[in-house]
Amino acid sequence: MVFAAVLVLMMYVGWHLLHVLEIVYVSALFAVVLSPVVDHIQRLRIRNWSPSQPVAVILLLAGIFGGLFLFFYLGLPPVIRDFRAFAEDLPQKLPAMVAHIKHLPMADKLGLENMSARVQSGLAATAGYIVSKLPHWAMFVLDILTAIVLTVYFIFEGGDLYRYFLSMLRSPFRERMDRTLQVAEGRVSHWLIGQLSLMAIQGVYSVITFGFLHVRYFVLLGILMGLTNIIPVAGNLVTIVLVFCVAAADSWTKAFLVLAVYGIYTQVENAYLTPRIMKQSVDLMGIAVLIALMAGSALAGIVGALVAVPSAALISVLADEFLVQPDRPEEKRPKPPDS
Repeated sequence: MVFAAVLVLMMYVGWHLLHVLEIVYVSALFAVVLSPVVDHIQRLRIRNWSPSQPVAVILLLAGIFGGLFLFFYLGLPPVIRDFRAFAEDLPQKLPAMVAHIKHLPMADKLGLENMSARVQSGLAATAGYIVSKLPHWAMFVLDILTAIVLTVYFIFEGGDLYRYFLSMLRSPFRERMDRTLQVAEGRVSHWLIGQLSLMAIQGVYSVITFGFLHVRYFVLLGILMGLTNIIPVAGNLVTIVLVFCVAAADSWTKAFLVLAVYGIYTQVENAYLTPRIMKQSVDLMGIAVLIALMAGSALAGIVGALVAVPSAALISVLADEFLVQPDRPEEKRPKPPDS
């Protein structure tokens, strides 16, 4: 009865701390992913000096945030300026666009009357929605900063936490769990290689296709498409809207061609690239990767999709060790001698 009461209490507390536990889990997972990178930085030697772990972490963070700052500081202002000018000119361009659309077959069924007024009211409603969601976005930014701090702490103190966790287990199960988690760590850390490969493919494809379509700032926007690919499924949505608006400032044909080439790549990535690249990096079947992405998105939205594949790799290793092969030869009890 005491055990049941404590279990119910822990479930109650866990439910109320679900958001906190989500941040802690994501931070721990990224610490596992980034620890090999920190180790590689520590192996660098400049004459007789090599960076310590704190210095390696600082160099890693400085490289990530410094590169992002330079990218956004130098690249985005001209795009935002053109987007603002496009939004200001949109009400004047709408009548001509509607006149062209009316010549299409079955255009009378699209309800194009008062299109300008409806677009303006839609823009006003969108602006109001964005303003109302500012506190939510502020909390989201705070969660990201908290996750970054926790990730750094996990990198520094993860080894001590890991050993403390193992100390609570009995031998020989402790040794078996240690071996299993070491295998899981290797597979989870390889996820970063697969994800960087997908980001590079997305970036190169976007730069080439946007350049072929003569989209302004095609190099900048293509690189941005590659960077946002780190968030599966939803990562590119905001960027492709930005690219669509930049292309629409020149012509609507170019804008819809941008959507077409993006749609083609999305289908190829989801059906072919992601399953095969992730299978090579984390040794998961293609269908397992797709199911993990869908389940992660359903459970925790963007964050769930972000950590879905490494989480699936961790679950796969644990399931293979303790469900598929529950009894190891060295753990089987010897048979009693015949009397």
